[in-house]
Amino acid sequence: MRRPPSPPPGERRLVLRELESGDVPAVHDVYGSEAATEHLSFTPRSVDEVRAIVERSIASARTVPRQEHALGVVERATGDLVGFARLALDPHQQRAATIGFALRPASWGVGYGRETVALLLTLAFAELDLHRVWAARAPLNTASARTLLAAGLTEEGRIRGHVYVRGAWRDSITYGILREEWDTP
Repeated sequence: MRRPPSPPPGERRLVLRELESGDVPAVHDVYGSEAATEHLSFTPRSVDEVRAIVERSIASARTVPRQEHALGVVERATGDLVGFARLALDPHQQRAATIGFALRPASWGVGYGRETVALLLTLAFAELDLHRVWAARAPLNTASARTLLAAGLTEEGRIRGHVYVRGAWRDSITYGILREEWDTP
């Protein structure tokens, strides 16, 4: 398996970009994967379901005011889409958003998760001038726990019976970060 080299300090290997209709196969590599969706709030998606997600993401990018940023996670060196990242404004909190991401399994284990979260936090705080960002993970997703903590988020608690997936209710562990806690890149 090809492993990208570690970047020099301060240099990003990834960029976030708007999704395009041609991204359906690459997004399906993530959202259609049993491994990639194991801890997500849904089961693997079909190509048609992914196409609809990409179309909604493209449409949401044109909405004013924009409420959601559903973006491709792209390797800067190759241009390959390796994941899907989302920042959605939280209608229940002032100047706040929730974030989430998923990467194709072939891209796991090289720090792309932490880098993706860092890019989402830059979008939230530097570009959108938000005050708070939060995220949630499945209790068994320990890799996500390490990623969120390494990116500077703080574990805040547990939402019991939060997500119904695979025929059962599942808790979520929540994390948050305030703008003043964020280390600018």
